[in-house]
Amino acid sequence: MNILKSLIIAGTLIAQTALAAVNVNTAPAEKIAEELKGIGLKKAQAIVEFRKANGNFKTVESLTEVKGIGLKTVEKNRKDILLK
Repeated sequence: MNILKSLIIAGTLIAQTALAAVNVNTAPAEKIAEELKGIGLKKAQAIVEFRKANGNFKTVESLTEVKGIGLKTVEKNRKDILLK
């Protein structure tokens, strides 16, 4: 019974982690702002505008090319940023 409880808890945690991730190449600004720490609506809109002007982000680090987003912000959110 304890193994079953552990599996259920693990599955729930994995599902919650997967739900917290956001694809910065497809998500609207509101979703990006909601999911990423230190990214408000204004910075999220800058991400979307940069993406429209320059194409999809190829690496997580390339988000630092967006004005107002530094490496610390990227590192803080690395596990929650999807590119595909």
